[in-house]
Amino acid sequence: MNKKLLFSFLALLGTMVSIKAQRNELGIRLGMSNLVGDIGNTNYILQQPLDLDRVSEWGFPFYGGLLYRFNFNPHQTVRLDLGYNQVQFSDKAAKEEYRRNRNSFGKNNIYEASLVFEYNFFPVNNEQMSMLSPYIFAGVGGLVFDAPKVELNHDYRRDADGVAQAPINESDFVTTPEYSLGKKTVVQIPFGVGLKYKFNHGWAIFAEATFRYSLTDQLDHSKVLPKDVVSNYNADILSPSTGGSLLQTGNYFIVSKEREKEFLGRRNVGDLESRDWMNTFSLGLTYSFGRPPCYCD
Repeated sequence: MNKKLLFSFLALLGTMVSIKAQRNELGIRLGMSNLVGDIGNTNYILQQPLDLDRVSEWGFPFYGGLLYRFNFNPHQTVRLDLGYNQVQFSDKAAKEEYRRNRNSFGKNNIYEASLVFEYNFFPVNNEQMSMLSPYIFAGVGGLVFDAPKVELNHDYRRDADGVAQAPINESDFVTTPEYSLGKKTVVQIPFGVGLKYKFNHGWAIFAEATFRYSLTDQLDHSKVLPKDVVSNYNADILSPSTGGSLLQTGNYFIVSKEREKEFLGRRNVGDLESRDWMNTFSLGLTYSFGRPPCYCD
């Protein structure tokens, strides 16, 4: 029994040593991301990167990321990505005439984390002075982004002194939208292709095209969800039956809900069942550390 326990312990220790002997890589990459959605250009590649007229206000579209690679063998790698994207979208750059006439625009700050599997076509992760290899990858991750939120402020008509006037009928009040942004998290599916060049044993540079299918239609602010619309009711005139705002009772309340639906119908643009893509073209540099890999059986 003791011999079996000793053998199991040695086998586990050997496995841990083998794992530690694998090649680890840490790196950084920089590039540019673009959105493909209901606003702006619809090219997945070679998209016009920015609206030159709004650079002073929005800044330059940018991608920056950190990565960690764990190389199982000369061909196969698991990679953890952490990144930040500042993206812009403008109908001015669109090919479709109806988008250019609409002239919607905006920007978003998007953070990402993903875990992907890489396959290198040549044994670039082996112990050698230098090697070049194309690779493909796919995985799963999450995006944290700025999503639009709206407050609909239902208010009474006001006289010249700002005093609330009693409604004449159920639709005799004004509704004003007030926009804000809130953070949301959604799932993304990243995949793509790259080219990795290893040099001087431990250093590598790479170029990569990353395509991300997101499970949201809000990256370009083209859609406001009903749950993100909040109605506020001015209480300058109270209902004698409820003690709350008169606008929150009876037919006034019914009209306010109809206005919510009308607002969403006017505000949301594009295909409401579609999903947004975010694509990145980047260059990166990594450094390998730890003991040299032992990929033998």
